[in-house]
This record gives sequence, structure tokens and C-alpha cells, in this order.
Amino acid sequence: MSEVLGDSDAGHAADHAYRLIRDEILAGRRAGGEWLRESEMAEWTGVSRTPVREALRRLTAEGLVRYERHRGVQVQSWNVRDVDEIFGLRSVLEPWGCRLAATAGTVDIAELDDLAHRMDELAPDDRPADVDKLTELNNAFHRTVLAGADNTRLTTVISSVIQLPLVWRTFSRYTPDALRRSLAHHHELVAALTARDADWAESVMCSHVRAAWHTVRASPSPMARDAPASTGDPMA
Repeated sequence: MSEVLGDSDAGHAADHAYRLIRDEILAGRRAGGEWLRESEMAEWTGVSRTPVREALRRLTAEGLVRYERHRGVQVQSWNVRDVDEIFGLRSVLEPWGCRLAATAGTVDIAELDDLAHRMDELAPDDRPADVDKLTELNNAFHRTVLAGADNTRLTTVISSVIQLPLVWRTFSRYTPDALRRSLAHHHELVAALTARDADWAESVMCSHVRAAWHTVRASPSPMARDAPASTGDPMA
């Protein structure tokens, strides 16, 4: 592409390349460990190398790819052990945070209820769900619960554990039944927190996280190059 692009055109080109490359990664068509060469990506996306470079920077910041000096950009690898470690920690920390939120009684119930209903609207039975928007609202839902726990250190630890690429991949791999179950959990969490029932809230969040865990592990498209599966349940 020989023409000089203005700032607006360059921004649109970078957004275009970003969306195409990201969708390929999330759909599993670009496997973990695959190298993304700027020249190849530019030809494939139909833009010049400069917006492709910007798109790859954004994907690196989001953790979907990683940059290796003198070698280039590689799709981030996630193996079964990574998944088990992340979700094993989540299944302990997030239910505890939910218990604290129920006990404190300061969680924004109205905000949670609104988020739960907005997610329902994005996942109708007659068409595919909007994964990007669902991910955004889901993250807001979980952040609101943790804010109600009023425990800054817990929030910091959970934020360091939850990897956004895995959240994206979880939603992109849900079957309709799995998605309906996940959305129903949100409504039940609202009910449990409204009742200020710590046992109920903790139990539902545990089920919610573990259901997501099994969804990721059962994904028909590998997240990464093969790695040994962990033996036993990290919760045991």
C-alpha cells in the first residue's frame, strides 16, 4: 500500500487488522506458538505493515500474543496446566470474595441486576452471542461483586490471576446450553447477594467458575500446543 494514510485512515486500518487477527486467534485458527509475520499479516488483512504493527502491539498488551526480540510476534500458548492453575485459584478466591460481599451487604445489587439482564439481551436463542460485549459486561459483573467484598488485596490477587484471553476464549467456546447456564448463575448470584446469604452466594460462584473451567478444558479447538495434563483435581 503506497499511499500515505491520514491519522483517521491509519487508525481504521489498525482497527481492521486488529479485529481480523484477534478473531483468528480466539477462533483457534491461529494456534498457540504460531508466528505472526508482519508482511504475511499485511497481505492477509489488506492493509500496510504499519497498521499491522499497531494491531500486534494491541494484541500483545492484551496477552493474546507475545513479542520476542529479534524473532517477532507469536500467538500466546495456553496449555492444560495453565488452565488448571488459573481456574483452580479462581475457584477458591472468587467464591470467597462473593462470601465477603454477601456478608458486607454493600454490593451494588441494582448494578449487578442490570448487568445480568444486559447479558441476557446479548445472547438470544435465535442468533450468536456478541462475545466482545458479553466479555465486557461479564468482567464488570465480577468486578462489581469484588468491589462489594471491600478487600483490596483480594481484588489485586484475583486481577493478577484472571487472564483476559482465557475469558474471551471461554465465551467464544460456550455451547448455547453452557451459555444459558452461565447467565443463569449471574441471576442466582444477584438473588443470593440480595438475601445476604453468604453460603448460597459462595456456592453459586464456585459452580459458576467451575462450569467455566470445564468449558475451557472441553474446548474442541486446542488453546495451545500439547502439554501434559495435570493429574487430579487442584481443589482436592
